[in-house]
Amino acid sequence: MTDPSPASALTSPPWPHCGHGAASETDPVGCRGVHVTGHTSCLVHLSSSDRASYFAGLQPGADLDHRGTPFTEDLLAQLLHALLEPATGRPRIGTARFEGASFTGVARFDEVSVSGVADFSNAGFTDTAVFSGATFSHVVSFGGARFNGAARFRGTRFNGDFLSGAARFGGARFDGTAEFTSARFTCDARFERATFTGPVRFTMVSFGSSARFDEATFTSHAYFGGATFFLDADFRRVTFPARAAFSEVTFTYDVVFSEARFEVEQHVGPLVCGGTVDLDGAVFRAPMTVEIAATKVSLRRARWESTAALRLRYAVVDLAGALLEYPLALAVEPAPFTHSMQRFMAEDVLAEQSPGVRISSVAGVDAAHLSLTDVDLSGCLFAGAVHLDQIRLDGRIRFARPPVGWDRRRLFLTRWSRPRTLAEEHHWRAAVCGQTANEGPLSDRFWRTGEHHPDVERTPGPEMLAALYRQLRKALEDSKNEPGAADFYYGESEMRRRDRDPDGSTPLPERLLLHLCWAVSGYGLRASRALAWLGSAMAATVVVMMLWGLPLDGSKPTSTGRQVEPGQQLVLTTPSEAHSRSLTVSSWPAYR
Repeated sequence: MTDPSPASALTSPPWPHCGHGAASETDPVGCRGVHVTGHTSCLVHLSSSDRASYFAGLQPGADLDHRGTPFTEDLLAQLLHALLEPATGRPRIGTARFEGASFTGVARFDEVSVSGVADFSNAGFTDTAVFSGATFSHVVSFGGARFNGAARFRGTRFNGDFLSGAARFGGARFDGTAEFTSARFTCDARFERATFTGPVRFTMVSFGSSARFDEATFTSHAYFGGATFFLDADFRRVTFPARAAFSEVTFTYDVVFSEARFEVEQHVGPLVCGGTVDLDGAVFRAPMTVEIAATKVSLRRARWESTAALRLRYAVVDLAGALLEYPLALAVEPAPFTHSMQRFMAEDVLAEQSPGVRISSVAGVDAAHLSLTDVDLSGCLFAGAVHLDQIRLDGRIRFARPPVGWDRRRLFLTRWSRPRTLAEEHHWRAAVCGQTANEGPLSDRFWRTGEHHPDVERTPGPEMLAALYRQLRKALEDSKNEPGAADFYYGESEMRRRDRDPDGSTPLPERLLLHLCWAVSGYGLRASRALAWLGSAMAATVVVMMLWGLPLDGSKPTSTGRQVEPGQQLVLTTPSEAHSRSLTVSSWPAYR
């Protein structure tokens, strides 16, 4: 352990301490070890006979209080040997109080069983600390501890209950390798503000309660492969300057990476989360590949400073306010992710959901760098996004549809056509028609209500919707999706027709023309409507003909003329409706 700071060296500990070696100026406190019961010295500075007598009086399960005591490797071995359980050959301790103690040489607590509180807060380990196979049945604290060498907690059991148990490593510093492989935490695991300057391994660890790593610092590699988190996990404001491996990790509930920083190229996942993967405000400074199967993935205000590929399953994705400086490709993974054994990862926590991916919002996103493949955009909010005409939409993209069935408009019944529409149009129509807010499962017979329903002022109106349709139409045309582009042309025209704002972009004459175009042919996109008008015109013509008919006998033309002598001309005149026709016949001499 490093030497105490000048301030702490001048301050007496809050327990009766040994004081051995105290000097008035350089070290006024001296040895900080707590008195052994019945003595005025710590365990180190007891006489040999008194120490032997103390060890002889210990029984397995005894309580220990050696706060501030400077242990050597040999002294610690003697202490634990006195606590060996004959049946198991393992040291068994009741309450273990080692707060502020220092351990030189290898500190071997492997296979130790502690049934009471274990307090190693602010302890210092100058060499390797071995707690592999140890069992802590109550609260255990390593808060503020300093591990100068390797810290080995392989297979350690932290068995405190949910109410009173906790494994506290908050503020601890690990300068060597931190090994927690196969450890089991049935109580809260708290690593807030811990510092790991060496590699840390939490592979195959089971966190039975909350796991908190918020504001921790990982200077070297961090491995969480195969870990299982049964309750919430918190990695808020964590910095990963080296590789962070979260492959084959399962989160039963939520996991938070908000404002975390990923400094180097990463491959996060595949991981499965039964709740929300919160990456709000996270910063990705190197190329990323993310594979997640989760109920929700929140990327609000996340910043991507390099290229990234997101392969997702099941998730509702929120990209509102995300800053994309480089291309971001988000696609649906059609089959479950595979782990290192080439087997599918279990998705039991997501079994009741659809594996498709839905985007809930791209508001505030520069869509020029965004590529979406096979996603559901039926509930996506586009208002506030820029460069939507450059968004890339590939594969099977799903948009919302108008309600099914008949709709009453004053005295008339009309049936909605079913073009692709935006969620914002649903929200606006639901607000202006006074529809009741949607509750429970959505029905396809009603418009979907928005967040601000029924406040029309806070709901995007026809002018904004027309601009959104126009930009997305351009994007679909560029991707050769002509049917989708036609639907968005219909939506743009419909919003312009319904824009009754006198200061809007669609003046009254243009709206009247749009009304006529809509009524006659559905903006040139509804052949059935044009055919209906054609059929109506033909039917009207037939009715007129049946009522008034055509004249049965028309006036017959007759020819008139005058008789002339043989050898002279014969002139005949035939009147018609337009003009009279004259025919001149030359008469030849008659031969007998």
